[in-house]
Amino acid sequence: MAQKAARKSSSKKSKASKTKKPTKLRIRRWVTRAVLGVVVFVVGLVALFSVVNPPVTHTIWSEWRRLGKVERDWVPIEEISPVMARSVVAAEDANFCLHWGFDVEAIRDALEDGGSRGASTITQQVVKNVFLWQGRSWVRKALETSITPVVEIFWSKQRILEVYLNVAETGQGVFGVEAAARSNFNVPAARLSPVQAARIAAILPSPRNRSVTDPSVWTRRRAASILDGAATIRADGRADCFED
Repeated sequence: MAQKAARKSSSKKSKASKTKKPTKLRIRRWVTRAVLGVVVFVVGLVALFSVVNPPVTHTIWSEWRRLGKVERDWVPIEEISPVMARSVVAAEDANFCLHWGFDVEAIRDALEDGGSRGASTITQQVVKNVFLWQGRSWVRKALETSITPVVEIFWSKQRILEVYLNVAETGQGVFGVEAAARSNFNVPAARLSPVQAARIAAILPSPRNRSVTDPSVWTRRRAASILDGAATIRADGRADCFED
């Protein structure tokens, strides 16, 4: 009797073990398929936006909900003053043409400073603005780091900058340099002067708290530095990747 009971118990354990294995395998398959599905979707979206303009971003949608309206006019990079493009690069990512999405030197310098300043490239900012959300979190940063090389593969440098110039927040409820040029200077982005372009670029780190038309002393100094930087990157060839 004892032997029969032992055999029955062993049989039950064996059946339970066999039942668990297929369940685990099914879960693994579903997880794998889900991950692959997300990867394919993201890559497809990146490829699509290399030729189609992103209709909206999380930040634009959030501000529209908060304010009830936003100002935004998408224009191709050919209709944006070249000095505006150079000013943004000089202000946000001077080595834009030299890296593949991550500026290793800037990251190293930021780490040496204790992480007190950012080291995000324009490509990383485009990824955050177009595909992700604002705010600091390890999840968002991990996704940003994963998507950035994909964008660099599918998009040209000119396309990356074009998207950035059209989705970057440039004021309270204002997005893109066209809307910023019209609301601040009453001119299209194609007719921005070097000083006006530098002023817009100078407020980018904190567009809701800084003014283009009534700049603080700090903003004026930053704009002057950007003006020099824009001329420098044009002279030394660091603007070649996005200028014809």
